[in-house]
Amino acid sequence: MDDLLDAAARLIAIRSTADRPQLLGEALELVLGRVGPGFTVERFTSRGKPSALVHTGGPRPHFRVLLNAHLDVVPAPDEQFRPHVRDGRLYGRGAQDMKVAALVLADVFRELAPVLPYPLGLQLVTDEEVGGYDGTAHQIEAGVSADFVVIGEQSGLRVVTESRGILQVRLHATGTAAHAAYPWLGDNALLKLLAAIGRVLARHPVPGHEVWATTVNVARIETPDAAVNQVPAAATAWLDIRFPPEDEAYAGRTREQVAAHLRELSGLEVTVDGFGPPHRADPDRREVRLLQAAAREAGWSGELLRKHGAADVRFYSARGIAAVVFGPGGDGQHGPGEYADLTTVAPYRAALSTFLRALP
Repeated sequence: MDDLLDAAARLIAIRSTADRPQLLGEALELVLGRVGPGFTVERFTSRGKPSALVHTGGPRPHFRVLLNAHLDVVPAPDEQFRPHVRDGRLYGRGAQDMKVAALVLADVFRELAPVLPYPLGLQLVTDEEVGGYDGTAHQIEAGVSADFVVIGEQSGLRVVTESRGILQVRLHATGTAAHAAYPWLGDNALLKLLAAIGRVLARHPVPGHEVWATTVNVARIETPDAAVNQVPAAATAWLDIRFPPEDEAYAGRTREQVAAHLRELSGLEVTVDGFGPPHRADPDRREVRLLQAAAREAGWSGELLRKHGAADVRFYSARGIAAVVFGPGGDGQHGPGEYADLTTVAPYRAALSTFLRALP
């Protein structure tokens, strides 16, 4: 544990945010150094985001199992890049999401890849927090494939077999500019936009408690006006929509169909900036059952879990590749008190090892 904590402290101290490509590479090299020599390392770069695929010698195989970890983090104040341990918790940006898990995956891969009777891969990416299109998705487009994928995002040793899809859109309203003293001479685009947002929220109300349903977050509203005494002639709203596999208005639809649906719902022009499908793995699949059993053997419930947030798991699910999220515990993801629960680290490593050894 001391060795892992030392590596985790060094990794968390690296400010590997999307706007610092050099530090993304530094984080990647630290984890590759943890894996050590004797393996084939394939390197990828897409739009300045580096990633790597590690496997045993020879040409790239179709993997029986692929372990996936992201090394990028969301921005945070300086103090969150100074990790510290308190009461069995490792605090710092990325401690829970998901640098500690990445190191465990690297350790398990280093130990077991040479001895397992099937191809095991380790996929390390640096862009999950900004969409995953230049890491996991880019490698899949380059031909990386597997029977089963384990993504080490935090789950408290529960097995995540369902995740909601993600849709990020802009609503655009137009009107007529005028002096604010004479609003009857104009047509306020911002008021049109607010009414449209109201129609969207009437269909998808903001819940007061946890629900497995489509939710809409109004993230930003903007007009180009710099002066207060103007009637806005244009206004834009940014929405983040999360939807489960059961919502047929979004799941299984194309970007064009989703845009058409939202145009009809809002009455405004719509731009789709990001669209990722929901994820689902068969809970009765053999690998899922074995992973649950391994978690229970390590002293944890191994229960099935649905996740509300999107992750790179969706790229595999969209290709028909079975994938789950399975990681250690912690809390405070993306917040000022983010931490990894160190009491879950050894059981997590044990469960992964048991699972991989049990696979035929």
